Parts: sequence; structure tokens; C-alpha cells
Amino acid sequence: MGKRALISVSDKSGVVEFARSLVEGGWEVLSTGGTMTALAEAGVPVTKVSDVTGFPEILDGRVKTLHPNIHGGILARREDAHLAELAAHGIGTIDLVCVNLYPFRETVARGAPLGEVVENIDIGGPAMIRAAAKNFEGVLILVDPADYGVALQTHVSLTERMRLAAKAYAHTSAYDAAITAYLEGQVNAASAPAAEPAFPAEVRLDLAQVTDLRYGENPHQGATVYRLGAQTGPVLDARVLSGKPMSFNNYADADAAWALVGEFSAPACVAVKHANPCGVAVAEDVRTAWERARDADTVSVFGGIVAVNRPVDLDMAKSTRGTFLEVLIAPDVAEDALAWFREKKPDLRVLVAGPAAFGGVEYRPLAGGFLAQARDARTWDDLCPEVVTDRAPSPQEWQDLEFAWNVAKHARSNNVVLARAGVTVGVGAGAVSRIWAAERAVMNAGEAARGSVMASEAFFPFDDVVRLAAGAGVTAVVQPGGAKRDPEVIAAANELGVSMIFTGSRHFRH
Repeated sequence: MGKRALISVSDKSGVVEFARSLVEGGWEVLSTGGTMTALAEAGVPVTKVSDVTGFPEILDGRVKTLHPNIHGGILARREDAHLAELAAHGIGTIDLVCVNLYPFRETVARGAPLGEVVENIDIGGPAMIRAAAKNFEGVLILVDPADYGVALQTHVSLTERMRLAAKAYAHTSAYDAAITAYLEGQVNAASAPAAEPAFPAEVRLDLAQVTDLRYGENPHQGATVYRLGAQTGPVLDARVLSGKPMSFNNYADADAAWALVGEFSAPACVAVKHANPCGVAVAEDVRTAWERARDADTVSVFGGIVAVNRPVDLDMAKSTRGTFLEVLIAPDVAEDALAWFREKKPDLRVLVAGPAAFGGVEYRPLAGGFLAQARDARTWDDLCPEVVTDRAPSPQEWQDLEFAWNVAKHARSNNVVLARAGVTVGVGAGAVSRIWAAERAVMNAGEAARGSVMASEAFFPFDDVVRLAAGAGVTAVVQPGGAKRDPEVIAAANELGVSMIFTGSRHFRH
């Protein structure tokens, strides 16, 4: 008996040409379902799997390849004892298995109902893939159209067969991880829709490569981008309309900028440098917001990432003239504005993204593992701010305190943010001491600190920050509270005429 190939694929890219080449090389092709129909319609000779098994497909196609005539032909070692056993039962060998799986992730991604999603859980496919991969010495296993050419070679080395087997197991492992994540998500949603996400004892991260990057944070580091299961991300899935390809740092900074600008309902602009906001502003229109954010720190914004929460028109585009930026990300960009960027700023990466993502689980790498936590989705509206000083904030101070608090939520700890009239005037972020963060913010603000408000993402352990702030002209402070010396901090604020509110909620960001 000549060589036989079993082909049953969801992704039919190049499969007709591949099958035809096999037949021309003397192979018999076995197939099922839609793949068999596609091959037959293209004039490729094909044998029905049901003719091999002697049993029809049943249960609406749920059972068709789960049969000894199939799995015996795949799993038999190419040695006398196994081959003799096959012959005794009238089973022929299957020397190539070309299978990729039902489009489970794609079905989930388009929001299909549970029943349809379940029907796209492949059973026979993974069984055949795993069987062929286990017997890689005698069976070629193909799960990727990019590898079809390998099977057409005169000789395929053992190393290459092992590579294909490893790729096959990665394929089924990622598939199982996607199913696990979906079902766990359904359970969480049904059992506790308002609760924190559950953290199971075992997690399989289903990562699919999106694109390679030139390098990582530094040129000596390799890098790539992966998608987690069927999830989408506003920056991950953003449309790059213009400019150079995105880099590792561009992705990280754009994600940070887009998350922060999503906190605001008014027209807003966020400028980010090294994952920290350096200029943030709200205004009546997006151009004014951009100009105020830019002017908040004209030094740091150079080479920065800018996010706006309104469409970019030509007027706003032209206002970026004279400022070197790496990335501009917005919900939309007008055609004439895009044409201007392409002509005047051809290297600027111009992105259009969907709404910022809130909630869910985020993972952070740890040597040998990962940290996992619920994403910090707490908003100002979730809080119950408490005035703890003799003087309550004025209406304008309340607005600025909320604005500064939102910025502090997205800056790296320790951080202190000064703001006035809807614009940051000083940001101290990533400091190892809170007083140093405050000193940096005050220094950056200069005279603009006078009349500003201050936000801190965590409590003040001493009254030194309040005294520094008051000396610079800060009039109101928002912080979580909860320190042992809160009474001393409150007393200092009252002594200095500074209004202070406690939120009862911190926003550490490491």
C-alpha cells in the first residue's frame, strides 16, 4: 500500500494545491467534511474517511475520525510487530496528518452564543494531532500551512519531524488554554458578575504571536508581541495609519497613555514618557487640551507618546508642528489630518484605537513565573471622599483634586501630582521616597505650583509633604489616608490653611 495522508483543516489556505501535489507524488488523500468537499470540487482525488472506517459520520459530524482504522494507522510504530497487527485487522498506515482545528477563538471573538461556541470545540482534530505528533518518527504532522512544503521534500529529517511535533503540541495546548479561559470566564460571569475575577490553581496562558518587533526595551533584547487568547486590546488592535512600525516601548507607553486618557469624559490629552504621564490636560476642545498638556512639560514631552480622547482634525494635527513625538493615538483621525501627518511627520506613528480597557486580569512577569491581579478599575465615582480638615475644598479645587487623582492613579509609585485648572503643573513619579516625589513635582511646577492642588496615590507617613506643598502655594490635597500619623498630617494642614480629603483607597503602581 502506498503512502496515505489525512487532511482535515479549518484554515484552508493552500490546501488544494498541497493535496494536489501529494496526489501527483503518489499519495492517497483521505478527508472529511468541508475539506473533502473543497478538494473534490477542485478535482483532487480524495477518499472519504467513512470509506476507510466503514462507518458513517454521526451526531452531526461530532464523530467521524474517532475510529481504530484511523488512529491505528496513525499510532502504529513502523516496525514488524505493529505493522503485522495492522495487517491482521485490515488497517493501513497513515503517514501524514494535516489538521488544524475548528475556529474556536474566532467564534468567541465575534461574540457567538454559548451553544455555537461549544460546537466549535474540536475533539477529533486534537486527538489526531496528538497521535501523529506522538508517532513523529513515522508520521508527519502539519498544523500550519507554512509547513506544507516540508512534506513535499524527498526526505524529512528526524529533527524536522520533532520540530513539527513540538509545533503540533503547542497548537493543541494553546487551543485547550483558550477553551479553559472561555469556560472559566463564563463561570465567573454567571456566579459573581460583580465580584473580583477568580484565580484558579492552574492557568494556561494561550499566547498567539501578533508580530515580531525590531528589539525590546534596548537594541540587544529580542522582542515580539503576543495576543492572550481571544482577547482584544485597544493598542494591541489599533490601526497604525502612518509612520514607522511600532516598537516595544511604543506599545508599552501607548497602552499607558490610552488607559489614562480613558479616565476623562471631557476633551483630554495625555503625554507619556517612559510609562509615566508628563503632561495631562482637559479643555473645551482637543487642540487646546493638547497644547496645555504639551506646555505642562515641554522638556519631557519631546519624543513622547500622546493620546487624545477626541478625533484629531487638521487644526489639531498642525498644532503638533515643532514637537517631536513618537506616537499619537486617538479614537479617529480626519483624512486631511492624516495626509498632513504623512507629509510633515512621516515617522510619527498615528494610531486609531477603540475604547480603553478596564477590568479583567493583568499578568506581570516574575523570574520563573507570573504575578496576576485584578486590573485597577476603581474610578473616582467609586470613592466616598471625606473632608478631614477644617476647610473644605472649593468647587474648583474639587474638580482639580479629581483630575489630579486620576493622573496619580496612572503614574508609577511613589508619585505626587500637582494640578491647576484641569492641567498638570508638576509630576513626581517613580520615586523611592514620597517626599522626594513631592520635591520633584514642586520643582517641576515652579511658580505654577501656587494655587494648585496635590494628589498622592498613597498615604503620607509624615507631615513633611504637606508642609512642602503649602510652602509652594498648594491649597488642597487628596490622599488615601490610613497612616499612623494621620492626626499629625491633618493638624499640619489645618495649621497651614490647606484643605485635605481622604479617599480611603490607594493606587500603588509598580
